Amino acid sequence: MILNKENEKPSSSPLLFTHLKFFLFFPPQHFCPLHFDPNINKPTIPNGLSSSSLLSFLWETMRRRPRTTFLVSVLSIVTFASFSLYLSRNAISTWQPQSDLVKLNTDVHFLLHRNKNENVAHNHHEIIRQTRRVSSIKDSLSTVSVLIPDWEILVIVVTDTPLSSSDQYHCLFPNNVKSLARFSGVLPFTNHTTFKCDFPESVRRHRMFSQPTLVTGTSGNEFPTPMPELIKWNFLVFESFSTENDVVVFAKGVNHRNGDDRSPKELRCLFDFGDGVRSAVTSSVQEVFRCPHPDPFESGLDSYYGLSKRIRISLEIVAENIIVPSVAYYIPRPKPEFKPDAVVVQGDFVQAQPKYLLCACTMVYNVAKFLREWVMYHSKVGVDHFILYDNASNDDLYGVIKELREEGYNISTLFWIWPKTQEAGFSHSIVYSKSKGLCSWIMYVDVDEFVFSPSWGHESVPSLKSLLPPREELEGGIKSRVGQVSMRCLEFGPSGQRRHPEEGVTQGYTCRMRGDQRHKSMVLVDAVDPSLRNVIHHFEVNEKEGFMSKQVSVEEGLVNHYKYQAWDEFKNKFRRRVSAYVVDWKQELNPTSKDRTPGLGFRAIEPKDWRHRFCQIRDERLKLLTLEWFGLPTPNGFRMAWQND
Repeated sequence: MILNKENEKPSSSPLLFTHLKFFLFFPPQHFCPLHFDPNINKPTIPNGLSSSSLLSFLWETMRRRPRTTFLVSVLSIVTFASFSLYLSRNAISTWQPQSDLVKLNTDVHFLLHRNKNENVAHNHHEIIRQTRRVSSIKDSLSTVSVLIPDWEILVIVVTDTPLSSSDQYHCLFPNNVKSLARFSGVLPFTNHTTFKCDFPESVRRHRMFSQPTLVTGTSGNEFPTPMPELIKWNFLVFESFSTENDVVVFAKGVNHRNGDDRSPKELRCLFDFGDGVRSAVTSSVQEVFRCPHPDPFESGLDSYYGLSKRIRISLEIVAENIIVPSVAYYIPRPKPEFKPDAVVVQGDFVQAQPKYLLCACTMVYNVAKFLREWVMYHSKVGVDHFILYDNASNDDLYGVIKELREEGYNISTLFWIWPKTQEAGFSHSIVYSKSKGLCSWIMYVDVDEFVFSPSWGHESVPSLKSLLPPREELEGGIKSRVGQVSMRCLEFGPSGQRRHPEEGVTQGYTCRMRGDQRHKSMVLVDAVDPSLRNVIHHFEVNEKEGFMSKQVSVEEGLVNHYKYQAWDEFKNKFRRRVSAYVVDWKQELNPTSKDRTPGLGFRAIEPKDWRHRFCQIRDERLKLLTLEWFGLPTPNGFRMAWQND
């Protein structure tokens, strides 16, 4: 058969061409009655068989006798596809920021690969095409979607369109399957509304995951194609913060492990303005990166001052030609203005002292039942203000906060939905506090940790501020040489409790392990190193400026850590660890980690002797102290001030 090169159509009949294509995959010698001549090494066709007869014979033979090779091939393909799907699903369900890095970068290269000779504008806009789109479905919203752990999808509405509280929203997937979209919260610095929806089992079987469309309950099921690939939570620029002098960018997956950081020279900040404005990265530590503000006049950004338009910001890995997917936005540096609380010194404005001497900061998830006790206690012992980073709680957290505020407690909340970003959140709290003029010192402890001094039973006015170093007047101003104060932790066990004690953790858990463990810290905001590096609730201080850390003795101050509580409460720790560098307990990795519970294993199964574990010393010092301070007499004994009536 001869093909016509001009029109690329066969010159013979369509049927004959179809047969010939089939022969390319299934050679005739497997199907026709060939015989071998013993004197030659090739098959021969029986005499008297014409071409048309041969074709008819072969077609009938192939119809009746499927090749074993063909069946084996089909079976092999199915087996390979099933195995590949299993591996891909297992890999996604066990993501860690530091895991699967080579594959992750390969995937991103596939999505965002750019030839070095391509136009700069094309390079810059590639990231936008991958992470942002406007659906064509009626009643749908412009969104960006991120696949997060536990097969959930975080949907961010990237427009300022008001959302009706009466509408029910769904995620619509490429196979026209819908999943209920649950309101999650509003991002604090962009006012973008977020939803979460479950990733349906039927969609997980797809080799590439596409972003869903957020639709109302009345929308149809017509899904637009093609859709951008779903962004993965562990390779993402998720937040940024503009300080007076630079921009702080928060990103997962760029620095692989704690202590294994890329050089700032390998990275650039990329601003989604015009053809893309770039600035050098000056610091690259953990999940925190810093870069200068772009020159507003050279880049044309001066036209953005005072406008509502948002500018996307990302990171570029220069040598690898990768732009990290981003859901973060840059806020241009505000123009200098006189502040009423500023002091004029030699013609320059000097910001007044922060509003609060001591703040407490923590990241929380579903801690409504514990929060009143923690806030009321620490307010009693000298904490002036509380900063809570809400990691997407779905309990009555904000109802409790509302009550506490009405009672006079100072509490700030920031909706911080990003999974496994505790260190980044604490870094954020430093620049946030500085920008708001909130805190001189910040104490970083969890809601199950209570700081106290054994000497308080003999003091009329107990205060954590007594643990802070005295201020000394130095050349150029007043500051403290000690920039961080650390306290050792005592770990308490279930103490026989079957359920959460209604009178509070300080009353219910009184038996602990003998030795002290990790330490928690109070840090001077101005003493924190510009890199913002922190590990397990303590920061790296700026030694170049003469600051140092100090650890107090257990007689001066310590932390009661109610770590191993009644099983119904403790098992919630298996959900997810908030630290970026701590393996989730359900993963069979790092079994000897100090973060894990000795002898517990990888599944949330209650040991028979759980109630009596981790009990070596009876310690009721804080129980007696809080009973004296907060106990209220009742006809049946007493109740604590934080208990509901």
